[in-house]
Amino acid sequence: MEALAASVGQGHSQAPAWVRERRDQAAKQFAQTGFPNTRLEEWRFTNVSPIADTKFQLAAGTFSNAAPLIAGVSLPGALQLAIVNGQFAADLSDLRVLPKGVRIVGLRDGARDGADGLEPHLAKTFSIDTHPFAALNTAHLDDGIAVFIASGAMVETPIHIVTVTGGDAAGAAPLASHPRVLIVAGANSHVRIAHTFVGTPGDVYLTNAVVEVVVGDGANVEYYLDQRESEGAYHIANIQAHVAAKGVFASHAFSIGARIQRHDIGVALKGEGADCTMNGVYLADGERLMDTHTALDHAMPHCTSHELYKGILAGKARAVFNGRIVVRLDAQKTDAKQTNRALLLSDDATINSNPQLEIFADDVKCTHGAAVGQLDEEAMFYLQARGLTRIEARDLLLHAFAGEVLDGVKIPELRDQLETAFFRALARDVQLTS
Repeated sequence: MEALAASVGQGHSQAPAWVRERRDQAAKQFAQTGFPNTRLEEWRFTNVSPIADTKFQLAAGTFSNAAPLIAGVSLPGALQLAIVNGQFAADLSDLRVLPKGVRIVGLRDGARDGADGLEPHLAKTFSIDTHPFAALNTAHLDDGIAVFIASGAMVETPIHIVTVTGGDAAGAAPLASHPRVLIVAGANSHVRIAHTFVGTPGDVYLTNAVVEVVVGDGANVEYYLDQRESEGAYHIANIQAHVAAKGVFASHAFSIGARIQRHDIGVALKGEGADCTMNGVYLADGERLMDTHTALDHAMPHCTSHELYKGILAGKARAVFNGRIVVRLDAQKTDAKQTNRALLLSDDATINSNPQLEIFADDVKCTHGAAVGQLDEEAMFYLQARGLTRIEARDLLLHAFAGEVLDGVKIPELRDQLETAFFRALARDVQLTS
C-alpha cells in the first residue's frame, strides 16, 4: 500500500488547474479512506489485502511486448485505440482516417486545450467518496482516451479500445496502471465501443480502470467490456454512465482472466424515457474471485432497464454479485428486470448473490431473482447417449448457458473472438468433475 500511496498525485506537472484540483481532491479522499476492507458492506465478500499488501510500482510508458499483445486481440474492421500502462499510445492506434462524427482526444494533451470539452465531463459521473479505487485512479489522473461522437452521427465502424498493462523486465516489481476512458455521445448519435483488457502473461500487476460514459438525448451507446487479464493480475474497473432523455446505454461484460476482479457498473437514467441493458458472463476456476457490483438509478419516469448476469465457477473459485436498483419517488412507470444465475461445477465453488430493489414510486413494474445450480445430469446423460463425450456434452451445455449473453454482442468479430477465448479458457482452466 505504501508504494501506491506514495505515487498518488504524481500526474503530469503541466496539467491545467482544473485537472490538478480534481486529482488533489481524489488524493485527499484516498488518503483518508485507503483501500476498502471487509468491514465495509460493499466489500464484505471481497478481501483486497493481496492488492494493498503488494509493493506495486507505477507503470509508465510502452514496452516491447505491447504491440504483439494488442495485435493478438485486434478486431478486423474496427477503429483501434491503445492505452499502454495508463497512457494513450497514439503510435499503436489507428488515427489515420476517423469515421465521420468521431473525435479522439488524448486526455493529457486534450486537457491543456480548453476547447476539447473534457472539463464538463471528466471525473463527473461518480462520487469518489463511495468508490475508493476510482478515487485512486483519479488521484493518478494523467492520460487516457476521450471519444467524442458528434450529435446525429451514426458511426457504423466499431471502436476498439485495447488497454495493456505490463513490462519487459523479468522479475521486476509488480506494476500498477490507472487507465482512464471518457465517452461522450451527442444527441441522437449511435456508436459501438469494445474495450479489451490484456497484460503480460503470467505477470502480477494491477489494472485500476475508470470509464465514464455520457449518453446524450436520444443517443445510443453500446459498450462491451472484454476482460482477459493475466491469471496473476488484479483487475479493478469502474464504469459509470449518465443517460439523458430517450437515450439508450447497453453494457455487456465478459470476464475470463485475473486473480481478483472487481467490476463496479453504475448507470443513472437521468432523462425521461431512458433505457439501459446491463449483461455479463464470467468464468473462473482455481481460487480466483469475480466480484460484480451493479447499480441502476431510475431517477425519471418511463425508463426501462434489463439486467442479466451469469457465472460459471469451478475449483475453489468465488463470485460475488450485488445488483442494486433504486426507483426514485418521481420515477413512475418504471420497468426494471434483474436476473443473476450461476453454475457451480464443483462442490468447493461459491457465490454470494444479493439482488436489491429499493422502490419509492407506486406505479412501477420491477422484478429480480437469483438462481444457483449445477449442470443438469439428465441433459448430460442425454447428450452422451447420442455420442458426445462427457467434456463435449459439458461444453455444449455451458455454451448454451453463456450463449444468451454472448448472442447480445452486435460486433460479429468480437463475438467470434469471445467465443473462442471462452472455450480456450474452459479447456485450460475448468477441470471436469466426475
